[in-house]
Amino acid sequence: MSDYWSPYEKFVPKELHTQSKAETYTVEGYNSLFRHFLARLRRKSKCYSKSQDMLKYSVMLLMLKWNGELDAILN
Repeated sequence: MSDYWSPYEKFVPKELHTQSKAETYTVEGYNSLFRHFLARLRRKSKCYSKSQDMLKYSVMLLMLKWNGELDAILN
């Protein structure tokens, strides 16, 4: 899913690409959530991920906490 920005058509295969503003709100909501809680994903931040694994673990921890599953793992 993406908006109607024309460069997407050049590198995303047409059969895998849907252009619709109606379907991008969920993705944008998650992007906003990640930027709010994870400094490494904020713009103009000095915090950044040096490792893809650490970025993956940070997002996983946030999602576990957001879904109320983190306490079950820690206890």
